[in-house]
Amino acid sequence: MTTTAVVVVAAGRGTRVEASTGGSASARPKQYRLLAGRPVLSHSLAVLSRHPAITAVVVVRHPDDHALYEEAAAPYADKLVAPVAGGATRQASVLAGLEALTALPGGAPDRVLIHDAARPFLSATLIDDLIAALDASPGAIAAEPVADTLKRADANGRIAATVDRSALWRAQTPQGFHFDAIRDAHRKAADANRHDFTDDAALAEWVGLPVQLVASSGTNMKLTTAADMDLAERILGAATAWETRVGSGFDVHSVAEGDHVWLCGVKIPHTHRLDGHSDADVGLHALTDALLGAIGDGDIGYHFPPSDEQWRGAASRIFLAHAVDLVRLRGGRITNVDVTLLCEAPKVGPHRPEMSATIAEILGIGPDRVGIKATTMERLGFIGRGEGIAAMASATVQLPTAAS
Repeated sequence: MTTTAVVVVAAGRGTRVEASTGGSASARPKQYRLLAGRPVLSHSLAVLSRHPAITAVVVVRHPDDHALYEEAAAPYADKLVAPVAGGATRQASVLAGLEALTALPGGAPDRVLIHDAARPFLSATLIDDLIAALDASPGAIAAEPVADTLKRADANGRIAATVDRSALWRAQTPQGFHFDAIRDAHRKAADANRHDFTDDAALAEWVGLPVQLVASSGTNMKLTTAADMDLAERILGAATAWETRVGSGFDVHSVAEGDHVWLCGVKIPHTHRLDGHSDADVGLHALTDALLGAIGDGDIGYHFPPSDEQWRGAASRIFLAHAVDLVRLRGGRITNVDVTLLCEAPKVGPHRPEMSATIAEILGIGPDRVGIKATTMERLGFIGRGEGIAAMASATVQLPTAAS
């Protein structure tokens, strides 16, 4: 049986996206920015993990992106092997991925596809076509015939000539090869200190490997600028039918001896602590239940039983992040959330911006989509007497309908 593995290159920093937005649109590299509610990388991993011919996938990532990678890759763990750190160039990153596949317990695959994480519109049909082309050629790449008229410019930016486009193609990824051939080519280039190849097909040409062009389309676009991200969002939005779900949550904890409380992910000095199996963050507990309610998947106690000692003293952001993963596993996206804290003390107002920012970071949405409010109980009841703190939360989630 012929085996096919995939190297997904995701080690870049996405500087052109940041530059095109003034550096303020997202702190995430472009391969981890959210697209239709999921990290860009997740879109390719979803297609690759479902394809029956793919036996293993290795992602080459930047060492600083461990948490972002885990978020994007968690739903597709079955076919993923341990990620590897990227190099100083794309070429070095690809070689790192190929060496990781060489070291697989069952041995290196027969064939490999090399794909850029910044191309989220990978299709199963394109994968089929590339694998079929490798039956007759040691290399095959996705490519699109050039449709526009091409002009060559002179030094002054004026047209010097019209270029014949009849034999010109735009190279894309995936690019597929017989594994040993492309790995050895990459090793040879590294040994020769050649790092100037712009794609794997160019390196294959250098060592004399024939490469077949496999027709793709403009929909297999690479996300380079903020405008590309906006276009991709519109494409996915137009192709998907969404339904809106709303969930609510409530939590309460009594006070105990201590010197701080955790509220909405922020540690606040206080005369007491909240008593609970975890860190007793009522705000994040209520919000976790709201998200779980929106997707109809139980409650926080179902997923994290208080009888389980591994959650003793755990940070509640773990619970909220798990609920976020479950939303994304269903292809959903979080629209907005709202939390109301019920307490006489401590004062919430001074900590509201940090609370909003913390929750926004966990949810992968903007702080403007996170509402934080607080109210007292006018000295009424156990909350009014300072014996406990409660929280109410709501969450709005969009999920793709079954038909889409």
